[in-house]
Amino acid sequence: MRLHWNKYAERLGQKGLKIMESILLISDPVLNGTTISYELPNEGSKLEFESQMNGLLGHLKGHLHNHDITIEVIVNEQAETKRTYNNQDRYNRFLEINPNIELLRSTFGLDLKD
Repeated sequence: MRLHWNKYAERLGQKGLKIMESILLISDPVLNGTTISYELPNEGSKLEFESQMNGLLGHLKGHLHNHDITIEVIVNEQAETKRTYNNQDRYNRFLEINPNIELLRSTFGLDLKD
């Protein structure tokens, strides 16, 4: 589910919808049965998210072959957004999204530099 969530965010970014892309990547969605809980830091983010939610739902329902999926948006103004601070943190995040990054790094002998 997270893979398709991130792919949808990336596709929005490529279309120029950078704000929506960043909203989708603020935190990780949590799947509880067929309900996806998504935590956002403020009402403005929630309103923007909800304006684009139908497209995301359609994407997820189609790719996951599950038409019972719903999204619950939670506003938590105390939530800290996840940020990566150094190259190792960024690499670990990319590795979570796509494990093939390690194959690419080892094949070409790439190194992480700070």
